[in-house]
Amino acid sequence: MRTAEGTTAPEVPSRPGPASTRRARVVIRRVGPWSVLRFSLLFYFCVMLILWLALMILYGIMGSLGVLAQIARLLESVSLVDEGFRFNGAWIFSRLFVVGLGLVALWSVINLFVAFLYNLVSDVVGGIEVTLAERR
Repeated sequence: MRTAEGTTAPEVPSRPGPASTRRARVVIRRVGPWSVLRFSLLFYFCVMLILWLALMILYGIMGSLGVLAQIARLLESVSLVDEGFRFNGAWIFSRLFVVGLGLVALWSVINLFVAFLYNLVSDVVGGIEVTLAERR
């Protein structure tokens, strides 16, 4: 491209196509145990809450359809429980919440040990290689 003075102007590159995406190879050599623990606690607590609320909704639907009363009558007829048996939702869901909190703590600690184990193995084998690509 020539200008009025006779010099060439630099060409402006057109928008790069999909073949010209920038890529970088990265090796993950270490995982922060503290960040794994924080992420695991929050992630598993959210999963526990979703499951707990889903079970509460299912319990409410089953109660309104009369399924729980039918199960209670069946248990009474088989003589597994005393007469007048009823499901106590508050008792059930308070225990489920406590058990869920225990499982959140357990799986978070397991993830913490996995992070420590990854860091030890990564020192030997060099980590995991990941290729990152930039979108344009």
